[in-house]
Amino acid sequence: MHFQRVRRVKDLNKRKGEQAMLEKRKALKVGVMGAGMTLLATPAFARSIELKGAGTALWIFLIIGAIIVLLQLIPAVILFFSFIGSATTAALKKEKKAEEGVVLPGSEPLAVEK
Repeated sequence: MHFQRVRRVKDLNKRKGEQAMLEKRKALKVGVMGAGMTLLATPAFARSIELKGAGTALWIFLIIGAIIVLLQLIPAVILFFSFIGSATTAALKKEKKAEEGVVLPGSEPLAVEK
């Protein structure tokens, strides 16, 4: 009986060690990929775009892309000023007591019998 418990503990420790090793390996993979992406993003590996030989398609693509980006500003401005308006209204509004402000039409107090 005692031998089985010891064996179970050893198996659990072995599994924990394997999981730790897998986690370290995964972290190493992520680190290597991040370092590779950072290295490739440096100016030494960047290539400049020459616009001399660019065709009409590239200019159309750039113009349409710029229009799409600028169109996104319309809802952003609307949401921004809506937020500013609601924030200033909430900050400057005087607090009303809940008892004075809430009156339901057609409601009458009922007598409660005990």
